[in-house]
Amino acid sequence: MVVKVYGPAYASPKRVLVCLIEKQVEFETVDVDLFKGEHKEPEFLKLQPFGVLPVIQDGDYTLYESRAIIRYYAEKYRDQGTELLGKTIEERGLVEQWVEVEAYNFQPPIYKLVENILFAPILGVPSDAKAVQESDEKIAKVLDIYEERLSKTKYLAGDFFSLADLSHLAFGHYLVNQTGRGNLVRERKHVSAWWDDISNRPSWKKVLDQYKYPV
Repeated sequence: MVVKVYGPAYASPKRVLVCLIEKQVEFETVDVDLFKGEHKEPEFLKLQPFGVLPVIQDGDYTLYESRAIIRYYAEKYRDQGTELLGKTIEERGLVEQWVEVEAYNFQPPIYKLVENILFAPILGVPSDAKAVQESDEKIAKVLDIYEERLSKTKYLAGDFFSLADLSHLAFGHYLVNQTGRGNLVRERKHVSAWWDDISNRPSWKKVLDQYKYPV
């Protein structure tokens, strides 16, 4: 049965889409318009009671939270497509470590930038200049740590592409291309090379081509 992915236009569902493509898993998408509040409608809340994206349906199995979903498919289809979890328990530990780093250190300040720079004007609410400045400072510090790490390894978990890198694509795209902060990546030699590598993978190019960001 084909996997259904809800909300393909938005960033976090794109994390799922690129994983499915890397793992050669067939899927179809179901549009959900956040600006119209479709994620708060009763039918959607039956699938995702917190009313956020993404959520997937795989036959009778429903799962939400993008990083849980990509871990699930990387494990379920471990014998096909790109190996995204590492080949040893030590590599797996590093993959998991950097997925957590992305979740708690990389995405949150970029999300704040997206809220204030891209979504606030659409929603007609004022931008929080202090939040923008604090986010810029946080991202710079995070990327300094990434620069040190990537001076030693090609990818975050080692010399192999994994979920650790893949998980950065959706919000990294916002940082580099849509918030005017590309310099934060380009000023760091190893981070810049890493970003060019992962963002030019055919899987990510396919996602960007077929599922446009809303802004």
